[in-house]
Amino acid sequence: MTTVRTATPSTARAINDRLALNLLLEQGPLTATELRDLTGLSRPTVADLLDRLQRTGLVALAGERGEQRRGPNARLYALVASRAHLGAVDVREGGVSLVVADLTGRTLGTAEIPVHGDGTPDTAAAIVRTLRETARNAGVERLHTVAVGAPGLVDPATGRLHSTGQLPGWHAELLAALRELPGTDVILENEVNLAGRAEYRVGAARDRDTFVLMWLGQSVGAAVILDGRLRRGASGGTGEICFLPVPGATGLPSADSCEGGFHGLVGSAALCALARAHGLPADPAGDAPAAEAAVRAALVAGEEGAAFLDELAERIALGAAGVCVVLDPGCVVLGGEIGRAGGADLAGRVERRLAGLSPLRTEVRAGTAGGGAVLAGAVLTAGDAARRDLFGEP
Repeated sequence: MTTVRTATPSTARAINDRLALNLLLEQGPLTATELRDLTGLSRPTVADLLDRLQRTGLVALAGERGEQRRGPNARLYALVASRAHLGAVDVREGGVSLVVADLTGRTLGTAEIPVHGDGTPDTAAAIVRTLRETARNAGVERLHTVAVGAPGLVDPATGRLHSTGQLPGWHAELLAALRELPGTDVILENEVNLAGRAEYRVGAARDRDTFVLMWLGQSVGAAVILDGRLRRGASGGTGEICFLPVPGATGLPSADSCEGGFHGLVGSAALCALARAHGLPADPAGDAPAAEAAVRAALVAGEEGAAFLDELAERIALGAAGVCVVLDPGCVVLGGEIGRAGGADLAGRVERRLAGLSPLRTEVRAGTAGGGAVLAGAVLTAGDAARRDLFGEP
């Protein structure tokens, strides 16, 4: 016998409140009439929830809709963006980028903090001071949630960061310092996973519930979104394609180094060496900006540039094929400095070569979340967490 459970009045109110709040978040200020039309709720129910949400400080009057007749039905109601504030932090080996935003995700302040080498004993504390100063300059006294993107494995069970390389010691010190911020929840996530969320929500994969973001830059990684959910794996290692053994690499990867894997073919240093082999200028430093510049130069360099792009696409397609025959995502997005620089031209070349390596039809797109994809994903992640707390979402 099946038992039918009926929602209690308090549960129904909570569900209706969340529905209205999410509509105000996604569509901006709305009238009571518009909320009734969008939710299908009755006039008294909408009036009751608007009164209740105003008392909680989550919703406020924001003017009137000019084209409607004046009166209660023309009043505009908006989510109170200052009800909570968010922090987003992108941690790299050479420094940190950060954003302070309101509850809707609107940027209120930004900062860049370069860090040289292994930093100093004060590096972590200085970064936290900068975050707090950026918030105060925006009129924000407390950050409700801070989302941090960092390279390495983030254990799904413990939330701890495990390096797959030799990360500077100040990375761990920064995370510990952030977690000491009073009244602030801190979320740690792999930086490529955050970029994947940005491409899913506001970038190239907005129309896809299943896709893989391949991050190509100083480092190489992937974010896997299946059926609308970010997949991390048992140890947080889903997407560590830098360790993928591929033909053409100098050897095999090891537990301590990805140089013999896919990273050795398409990382920024390998890309710069490939560009020089094709007679193109490329900074021997082989860092991400140098790789990005080499790809941009190749796009306008005639035959030499085309030959370089073809070989680069062949290399990228090798790694993409290994991902696609296991996951069959149907779509691969090229992100990072190299993917962004190559744009639709490089994506098209990779798609054609991938079609010859796998029987699975896979579209390849250039990422559109931009150079701030990690920060954009961090803002989205922090906002989701803050709204779950404030809106009472499960």
